[in-house]
Amino acid sequence: MMEIIQNIARIREQIQDACLRAGRNPEEIQLMGVSKFQEISKIEEAWSGGIRLFGESRVQEGVEKFTDFKRSHPDLELHLIGALQRNKAKTAGAFFDAIQSVDRDALIDTLGTAAVRPLNILLELRTGEETKTGFPDLESLFRGAEKIESYPLLKVKGLMTIAPYTGDPRRIREAFRAVASARNKLEARFPAYDWSCLSMGMSGDFETAIEEGATLLRIGTALFGSRQ
Repeated sequence: MMEIIQNIARIREQIQDACLRAGRNPEEIQLMGVSKFQEISKIEEAWSGGIRLFGESRVQEGVEKFTDFKRSHPDLELHLIGALQRNKAKTAGAFFDAIQSVDRDALIDTLGTAAVRPLNILLELRTGEETKTGFPDLESLFRGAEKIESYPLLKVKGLMTIAPYTGDPRRIREAFRAVASARNKLEARFPAYDWSCLSMGMSGDFETAIEEGATLLRIGTALFGSRQ
C-alpha cells in the first residue's frame, strides 16, 4: 500500500517542480490515475492516497470494475480515455462522467443522439502516429465543434492528445504546443464552449506537458507501477 502512496507523493512533487519552472499554480493541475488493467485493491490504495479521478480505456472493464466502487465512493470521477466504438457509446455515455476520446464526427452524432443527461466530452487531437485516433487537424476540430452545437447535452470541456511515441523530446513538446494552440483558436471561434481542460501528459512526459499548458495528467505506470 505504501508504494502507491509514495508514488503519488513523488508525482505531486514533480508536478510542483514543473509548475515552478513554468510559473504555474499546481492547483491548476488534475492528477488522474489511469486504472486500466489494475485490480480494485490498487485503486483503493490510490484512493487512500488522495486520487479522486480515474481513467479507463475499455467500456466493459470500467463498468465491471467501478459499478460497486462508484456507489461506495460518491466523490469518484471516472473518465473514458480509450478509443470508443459507436456500438458502446450509449453505455459509455450513461456510465462515465466524461468521455475524453471523442475523435470523429460520427462519434459526436452517436453520443449526442444517445445522451439522456449532460455529458462532458473532450475532443481528441491526433498529434502522434497516423495510426492513432483523433481529429487529424484544426479544421476537422472546427467541424467537430460545429456539429456539437446540434446536441445541447454534450458539454465540451477541452482537448486531449496522446503525444508521439518517440525518444525525441522536441517532438513531444511540439505536440503539446499544437494542442495548446488549437485550444486558443477554438476558444476564439467558439467562445460559448468551455475549452479549459487540456488532457495531455502521461508517465514519461507529464512534466513537459505541464510546461506547455496541461491541466489534466493521465498517469498509470508512474502511479501504479509496471503491470505484471
